[in-house]
Amino acid sequence: MSSIGRATILHVDLDAFFVSMEILRRPNLRGQPVVVAGGLGPRGVVNTCSYEARAFGVRSAMPVSRARQLCPQAVFLASDYSYYAPASRAFHTILAAYSPRVEPAGVDEAYLDVAGSERLFGEPAEIAAAIRGRVRAEVGITASAGVSTNRLVSKVASDAAKPDGLVVVPAGDEAAFLAPRPLRELPMIGPKTAAALEGLGVHRIGDLAGLPVSVLEARFGRHGRALHERALGQDRTAVLAGRDPTKSISRETTFERDERDHDRLRAVLRGQAERVAADLARQGRSGRTVTLKLRFPPFDTVTRASTPGDPLDLADDLFAAAADLFERAWAEHGRAPVRLLGMGVANLQERARQLRLGESLEADALARTIGGLRERFGDAAIRRAAELGHRRVPSDS
Repeated sequence: MSSIGRATILHVDLDAFFVSMEILRRPNLRGQPVVVAGGLGPRGVVNTCSYEARAFGVRSAMPVSRARQLCPQAVFLASDYSYYAPASRAFHTILAAYSPRVEPAGVDEAYLDVAGSERLFGEPAEIAAAIRGRVRAEVGITASAGVSTNRLVSKVASDAAKPDGLVVVPAGDEAAFLAPRPLRELPMIGPKTAAALEGLGVHRIGDLAGLPVSVLEARFGRHGRALHERALGQDRTAVLAGRDPTKSISRETTFERDERDHDRLRAVLRGQAERVAADLARQGRSGRTVTLKLRFPPFDTVTRASTPGDPLDLADDLFAAAADLFERAWAEHGRAPVRLLGMGVANLQERARQLRLGESLEADALARTIGGLRERFGDAAIRRAAELGHRRVPSDS
């Protein structure tokens, strides 16, 4: 069964976004293997890499140590989120000019339903081309796009178009387009599912589409039918206009060496609370739930959460709630050395805070000043002295 409807769904994705932005300010890196990571130490993780680095097997989410083994000649750079943020905002502003139905899927990608926009901007493929042209002219980097009848196929099409390309899948051609593609290119198929399917002789998406639904349901339960439908290019998920991809805001720090100093751990937590508060202020949001994440060697991860009575947005309040969670969780684990520490907020809502008795706006003014410095010069521009400790400053991711 083919998908129903016209090919009006776009998926637009910035090509190797962080790397592209680094090359924009360091043109001498063009053509070289470049890796951008959330920390350059042995515990850092690759955020993205250039296509030249990918040729050596480097991939996103790979440990930096492994990436260095695969491609020792690569240029390794620490992520600079404050530098990337304006470009991301400009990208999403461009998308909003072509349709009211835009659903961000991250800082560097989004879905659009352009049905009804043709009278203003032309056919969907022309709209995709116009968007890509504006990204190149206004942001200075390239984007790839896929056009089809649904989100699923458009996502695969934009991946197939990379780098700097456009792929259009006409209505009725969804299954044929997907059939020859490797199984892992189908969204939502992870390593375990792929391994199980390969055990059934499935290596291409077309192989999956050819399996009887009864065989898939026997192996995967109700998920089996969904796998079959996706392999045929069927997806009924609508583009959700105005959907906010940021359901939570968090910061994490992975220490170069396991940290056991109580004061330094609290200082790092304090710095994270300030950065989360700045992110909330930029978005005009507050959060009802404060979360904590602790990781002990080797990979024992603990999470905690609390929901105070009132929404929180100031660094002092966020830190107080996170510190309480930290003290209790750390004590429960014998105050063992910490490998990773992180905090965040969830259940976000529009910011509407009333002053408490005796409270002034001085804290807000200070938060704006600190946030402005970090927005302009990066997170490392201003830190609490205790965050520096006696070792190299840990990387934020």
